[in-house]
Amino acid sequence: MLVVEDDATVRDVVARYLGDAGHRVELAGDGPSGLEAAVRGEPDVVVLDLMLPGLSGLEVCRALRARRTNAAIVMLTALGEEDDRVLGLELGADDYVTKPFSPRELVLRVGSVLRRTAPVDGPDAPLVDGDLRVEPAARRAFLGAVELALTTREFDLLAFLLARPGRAFTRAELLAQVWGWDFGDHSTVTVHVRRLREKIEADPTQPRRIATIWGTGYRYDGAA
Repeated sequence: MLVVEDDATVRDVVARYLGDAGHRVELAGDGPSGLEAAVRGEPDVVVLDLMLPGLSGLEVCRALRARRTNAAIVMLTALGEEDDRVLGLELGADDYVTKPFSPRELVLRVGSVLRRTAPVDGPDAPLVDGDLRVEPAARRAFLGAVELALTTREFDLLAFLLARPGRAFTRAELLAQVWGWDFGDHSTVTVHVRRLREKIEADPTQPRRIATIWGTGYRYDGAA
């Protein structure tokens, strides 16, 4: 696990709590060294501050996703940085924690991300819709012969909806049932639906698979 945070006090506190929870932690204090450590060490999770010297957290996130890394990314953001949080999610961050935060909350969020990314035991049947194929047990998704580069959240959302075609869900229900959040910004769901459409729809501006139910949320209709 890698923690990239320029505030030494916050960095040390986060590292101590994560270490006490059983995680092996590497530390970096700026964007360039954080990116280098993430590429070199291939951590399971990168805890990434948004405001970093050298390279911003957004730039580091963009660079990591361009390399198609499988690392989950949890961003640390300030309370007033809503636009940057949304942009972080659009760039491929899996979760975010708003400063000031409880270190225990961060440990719980990291644990939740790790559980979602862990391979699933058992013969989970693939989910298929035309040329779209999702393999829950392997946590892989394909469009035709091409494997899709999905973040943890995108994969969880797609698998959830594909397993329940024709049923409408509110954004609050998706937050709770897909990611286990009893609270949170509903725009998180909107961002991930938009990113999924860009990856699985022939024309994301006129989606056929994931339909918007105005005033409610979303429904998986399928490609046919």
